[in-house]
Amino acid sequence: MSETCLSVPPFRIGHGYDLHRLEPRPPQGNGRVLVLGGVRFEDHAMGPISHSDGDAVYHAVTDAVLGALGLPDIGQLFPDTDPQYDAMDSSVFLREAANRMKAHGYVLGNLDVTVICERPKLAAHKHAMIENLAQLLECDRSQVNLKGKTHEKVDAVGEGRAVETHAVALLVKRSDK
Repeated sequence: MSETCLSVPPFRIGHGYDLHRLEPRPPQGNGRVLVLGGVRFEDHAMGPISHSDGDAVYHAVTDAVLGALGLPDIGQLFPDTDPQYDAMDSSVFLREAANRMKAHGYVLGNLDVTVICERPKLAAHKHAMIENLAQLLECDRSQVNLKGKTHEKVDAVGEGRAVETHAVALLVKRSDK
């Protein structure tokens, strides 16, 4: 081992990113419902083009946790070529990342999430999304931050044809491990 590296770092940082194209949902309400942070936006006219339920928040957070641990990403663990994950609730993916975090002896220090979309506006749903994330990651709500931003009508996200999410997770080595 090099003198410039710790054998077991007490902190690990991971970044996750996800983007899903959105398409109009048929007037009958069929098609994929937009889900962000476990909150279903039933009245939103657009839905994600995705293999699972397309929850870009849970996908980005899953990758942030897995990345901090140096593990394979969500696409490697839950490939979109596998039919068992078609329309899968993305909480399954995040729960698995949380289980792997615990198994490696880490807990969440904090999580910072940025969701970028023109619509829906997230302010009224922010607390529910934070609560869902905190519950799945088994942490206090105060350890989770979530922000909604727009792309000011620039590019596919700004035109409402996509939703984008960034997540940064700080994992802390448990003192009993």
